[in-house]
Amino acid sequence: MTPARNRLAAPKNNKGQTGAGNGSDNCLIVHPIDKSKGTTASRNPETRLQEAIGLAEAINLVVVHTETVSLNKRRPATLLGRGGVERIAEHISNAKEDGPGIDVVIVDAALTPVQQRNLEEAWHCKVIDRTGLILEIFGERAQTKEGRLQVDLAALSYQRSRLVRSWTHLERQRGGAGFMGGPGERQIETDRRQLSQRVNRLKRELKDVKRTRQLHRKARRKVPYPVLALVGYTNAGKSTLFNALTQADVEARDQLFQTLDTTMRRIDLPSGRIVILSDTVGFISDLPHELVEAFHATLEEVTEADIMLHVRDVAHEETEDQKSDVLLVLKELGLETNGDGRMIEICNKLDLLAEDERQALSNQIERSNTAAVALSALTGEGFSELLNMVDARLSAGSLLLDLTLKTADGKALAWLYQHGDVIERDDEAENIHLKVRLDEKDASRFERLNLIS
Repeated sequence: MTPARNRLAAPKNNKGQTGAGNGSDNCLIVHPIDKSKGTTASRNPETRLQEAIGLAEAINLVVVHTETVSLNKRRPATLLGRGGVERIAEHISNAKEDGPGIDVVIVDAALTPVQQRNLEEAWHCKVIDRTGLILEIFGERAQTKEGRLQVDLAALSYQRSRLVRSWTHLERQRGGAGFMGGPGERQIETDRRQLSQRVNRLKRELKDVKRTRQLHRKARRKVPYPVLALVGYTNAGKSTLFNALTQADVEARDQLFQTLDTTMRRIDLPSGRIVILSDTVGFISDLPHELVEAFHATLEEVTEADIMLHVRDVAHEETEDQKSDVLLVLKELGLETNGDGRMIEICNKLDLLAEDERQALSNQIERSNTAAVALSALTGEGFSELLNMVDARLSAGSLLLDLTLKTADGKALAWLYQHGDVIERDDEAENIHLKVRLDEKDASRFERLNLIS
């Protein structure tokens, strides 16, 4: 599919100026095209560069210059070849003389500590890699105690291997550890032993968070509402869909990683069944391992969900690659989704497709073995089909029973509320009329228990 819009402001060419602003740090983005690495090389370099620009803009950096650099092999000392390093050094020097200058260079790849240090020395400028940049964004987005703990844990795990100089958004907000300070600023005041102690403390606190989440899930199971978890590539429209389905007010902007902390709301399905919808953090290509590890507690909401709703931006030209990235992270979490019936694919942003693209998508869905529905989170088109599909999936293997209990049958009533889904209830003077959904196993158990007088 070809995207019907260009969401991020792009430079005019791979050496284009995008302008500088006031009061923000100016950055130069280097996007290495690693020809020795098949998966990265297969991606459209311009699209990947657009994503890097979006990541930088997400923390209010002003992108004043971009460079794409081809790598025939990865240099252990600097990642880039000598020519690329010297060309960028020359541009940084010229920018300092002629204009606003460059405060930070973002290398859109993972750097080793040695590579980061050598590039800083060569360019006389602060350098951060893709992992550090994503950690910065997560640091700004985290709102809950759990989110902040997870960001801090990921940041410390990242820092522990390199002991880089520190500053920025995380530190200014709450004394945490950031990554974007320039050469000459103070060194991190702790050594590796102290960092390890802090990492262990954060892990203990996150264990407490995990226990709390388990208690919440246990409480939800007592009133057994199924849980639907939204997953998908960042900026695929999860929060927009979440808001539309729940009439909630979760902030939904055209910005990468807008949702970080898990949000949960109730939805009433067409059958009357109540479900809980959970909006989770977006995934991204080359998601840092530190973040996957640290956010395991949050992402457990996905692993515990009855149904996963994989939201895809089908108007994006790399929608298939984005799908693969999401499935890869789910696999890292131990979630094998093939054939288990838990995944529904949501082909979002239907409103951005031309008529022939819509027809092609419809044909693709019909041929696919995956449960899928095309919709627009913005216009609401396709919502009924989605909700009916969820209803049918949850109703598979369940029975809808009409029961009449005596008002004295308190034990039976309590059992039904604990093990079933009470759709309707009508109280009379002596009787209680219920419409209850139970799975076949629990329906048989209820009959055997003979709780109705």
